[in-house]
Amino acid sequence: MGQTNRGWRGCRWTAAPGETKEMTEVKFYEEIADERLAFAVILSKAQDKYVFCRHRDRETWEIPGGHRERGEDILETAKRELYEETGALEFQIAPVCVYSVTVSDHAGHGEESFGMLFFAEIVRFEEELHSEIEQIALMEELPDGLTYPDIQPRLMEEAGRRGYL
Repeated sequence: MGQTNRGWRGCRWTAAPGETKEMTEVKFYEEIADERLAFAVILSKAQDKYVFCRHRDRETWEIPGGHRERGEDILETAKRELYEETGALEFQIAPVCVYSVTVSDHAGHGEESFGMLFFAEIVRFEEELHSEIEQIALMEELPDGLTYPDIQPRLMEEAGRRGYL
């Protein structure tokens, strides 16, 4: 399968004073070879609110997701990560699109990594979380303090553009 680059793409330079600038670039694709998909991210809603999670080692919020295990189907990755990070027991899930992230240094060096963006409507959660996730929250909009502020808003924008939000 070849890759087709369509849709919005964005770049942002970030650096603290005195640090080297890095550029985060997000691109969206209709398809890509399955073996290139390294992770799944699942934009989720429950009770008509967005689902965000907070890892026990961080103070920031993120969209559920994670890395694909060897030999795992990308849809199975998404289902597993959604359960592990939110405790979702009943849900409907659908692929939105392929996306990539490239973090380049000031010299323009960086590697593009690919993931599949999914959308899930969660009906029922487990009573307790049993993973590295400290807390989940249902929110009406993007919270302050995102783990990936250069990426997560772009994923939500693209899902909205495609009619999922």
